Amino acid sequence: MAINRAQLVKELEPGLNALFGLEYDRYENEHTEIFDTENSDRAFEEEVMLSGFGQAPVKGEGASVTYDTAQETFTARYSHETVALAFALTEEAIEDNLYDSLSSRYTKALARSMATTKQVKAANVLNNGFSTSFPGGDGKPLMTTDHPT
Repeated sequence: MAINRAQLVKELEPGLNALFGLEYDRYENEHTEIFDTENSDRAFEEEVMLSGFGQAPVKGEGASVTYDTAQETFTARYSHETVALAFALTEEAIEDNLYDSLSSRYTKALARSMATTKQVKAANVLNNGFSTSFPGGDGKPLMTTDHPT
């Protein structure tokens, strides 16, 4: 559905003092402080955690060395997703607006919306870090003290 004149009534009349609501402070790319960013051309990526070894015991003189085993413990799969948003303006809304270039204003708003979406999606990893509804590969929430490995 296109943005039309009925949604921009005050911008069609003389006497408007100001338009506001799109100028608030931005906090873009805060996710780069927390996460590494990688590119991919696949539908998903997987990472496998290896268990490693336990602590090495003291070996007595003449005793045989102790052997340990390692294995894969869990696999994390990152499924890529596409986010998309657009807007449309009617020709009449563009022609009859008295104050500003609608397409320029809403293009900036759209860019802000996309950037905000990225930040919120990244923050959700931490926001849901205590929730058992969002377990990690080991079946535990991110912020737990009893990870099995």
